Amino acid sequence: MTDIFDKITAVLEQRKGQSPDSSYVAELYHKGTDEILKKVGEEAIEVIIAAKSNNSEALIHETADLWFHTLVMLSEQNLTSDMVLSELERRFGNSGLKEKAERSK
Repeated sequence: MTDIFDKITAVLEQRKGQSPDSSYVAELYHKGTDEILKKVGEEAIEVIIAAKSNNSEALIHETADLWFHTLVMLSEQNLTSDMVLSELERRFGNSGLKEKAERSK
């Protein structure tokens, strides 16, 4: 499944530096970090609304939008989905309560 993340990441990298008229992603990059973060926030709210409405189809659609815009955000910050997946793998099998307690030390 991570293959699609790799494909999207490659396209996102290609869009960096392109004319904002050439693609939606190039336009987001051109508008800058604040616009990208605004889109991530908007999509997160739409995910919450879809989940609260118990609409599975909308929830899947909105989650895909959120993940996509999160990938744009990571790319803009010169980070990758692999970095996030590695962090999830590192945490896997650890108690969430223990991990949270260790962060607050």
